[in-house]
Amino acid sequence: MAVPAGDQRDYDYATEFELPIVDVIAPVGVSDWPGTVALGHSFTEAGVAINSSNDDVSLDGLGTVEAKARITAYLQDKGIGRGTVNYRLRDWLFSRQRYWGEPFPVVWDEDGVAHSLPDSMLPLTLPDVPDYSPKTYDPEDSGSEPEPPLSRVSEWVNVELDLGDGRGVRRFRRETNTMPNWAGSCWYYLRYLDPTNSEALVDPDNERYWIGPQANPVPGAPAGTRDPGGVDLYVGGVEHAVLHLLYARFWHKVLFDLGHLSSEEPFRTYFSQGYIQAPAFTDERGQYVQAEEVVETPGVHGAEATFTWQGQPVKREFGKIGKSLKNMVSPDEMYAVYGADTFRIYEMSMGPLELSKPWETRAVVGSARFLQRLWRNVVDEITGECRVVELAETDLDPALRTLLHKTIAGVREDYAGLRFNTAIAKLIELNNAVTKLPAPPRSLVEPLVQMVAPVAPHIADELWERMGRSGSLALGPFPVADLALLVEDTVTCVIQIKGKVRDRVDVPADISESDLRELVLAREKVLAATADGIRTVIVRPPSLVNVVPM
Repeated sequence: MAVPAGDQRDYDYATEFELPIVDVIAPVGVSDWPGTVALGHSFTEAGVAINSSNDDVSLDGLGTVEAKARITAYLQDKGIGRGTVNYRLRDWLFSRQRYWGEPFPVVWDEDGVAHSLPDSMLPLTLPDVPDYSPKTYDPEDSGSEPEPPLSRVSEWVNVELDLGDGRGVRRFRRETNTMPNWAGSCWYYLRYLDPTNSEALVDPDNERYWIGPQANPVPGAPAGTRDPGGVDLYVGGVEHAVLHLLYARFWHKVLFDLGHLSSEEPFRTYFSQGYIQAPAFTDERGQYVQAEEVVETPGVHGAEATFTWQGQPVKREFGKIGKSLKNMVSPDEMYAVYGADTFRIYEMSMGPLELSKPWETRAVVGSARFLQRLWRNVVDEITGECRVVELAETDLDPALRTLLHKTIAGVREDYAGLRFNTAIAKLIELNNAVTKLPAPPRSLVEPLVQMVAPVAPHIADELWERMGRSGSLALGPFPVADLALLVEDTVTCVIQIKGKVRDRVDVPADISESDLRELVLAREKVLAATADGIRTVIVRPPSLVNVVPM
């Protein structure tokens, strides 16, 4: 920008080539400031304007923000400029010198003019190459140019084509850079709507049906909000929020402005999931070492464990699983030992989806045991036959029937709210109740298996078939709770004496205030505490009574 007094790079350049350096910003409250030339470096902090005036306008003495506002207004009044805000897309390096990526459907003619390939020549595919590794150069080699891997395939790069523009066959050179992964990830969700369409990105009717604007906005949106359309829900980590979703929105709005889409936004609702964290280890230099090569030595007599890598002590911390911290965790071993369903159950039961959670492979045993108990509730371990018996739901024990319908209602609500960990906890509780029965009834086990299917689809489908049912539960119905069975007949009332809990009693859910008061005052502990009289009684039927003695 050629502002040597306010940018060190420009300062160094101006000093090297003996260009004039004029200070236009000085520190606040410094009357004898010598200037950047005397100091030997630029001044890059906020301050007050100096040497910034002419016959029409003066900025001298104004703070940085005020000076910018005044000069912007001056330029606008004169009609020679206007204020604007520039946005920068982070990491938007679209063209990259590598093999892996979508090739640009662009060719260059002998005059260096770019031409797009006609539809008849699409899609343009990558050629098979024996070597696509990057080329390295000697650090002292200043004359060589970077070489994209595709440039080595001369028969693919240099071609003779008739682009259908009436000029016949001509010689062209293909673009040897490729698009990054952003190119596909910015619009893949649109292609899912119409994956076999060979004539268009997506058929307008398909796009309008699946993600077009709806009559009602997203639940919870401010009053007056107009639904912009888009995918109903997007779940991803924070990197998705600041990178992928930003680019997808940029891409989507361009397609909308061009008239290809009816939806203004790519996604209606975003849910930010937490990180899965794992132990990471640093050596004495603070450098990360391979976590899988670290040896743990348990502490003696309650002391903390110690960790070593190649015989050297290392420090443990927890961080996001990834290559940078060298603490990658592959699910392959867990698949091999426990199966995919156990992996899914463990991951979903680690905690709230929005929170970061530490990975602990040894803790997967609990998830495996849950599925083993579920399997044994349906299948006899010795004979392999189905154990369930025919028993109408109305013949179930009332408490067990109530538990079933509370579980159905709770799990349905938890799934809708992405609270998978609490849904699994409810399923484990119901499964434990089934385990205590001598013969599990079909009316209890079938809805249990149906509710397990979203988090453990493989074992659920297998058990469904073992019970004589057909078809995948992925396409089947979800159990529906009987609301009448969710109404509490009795409630536990907490009895406080001077604000401290001293007793509890089960009372009818519809008990009146006077009846609850009378019942509580007749309790033995209350009588003993109020022998000298009662100052006041606070009754909140049916769940709380607070007695204040004299």
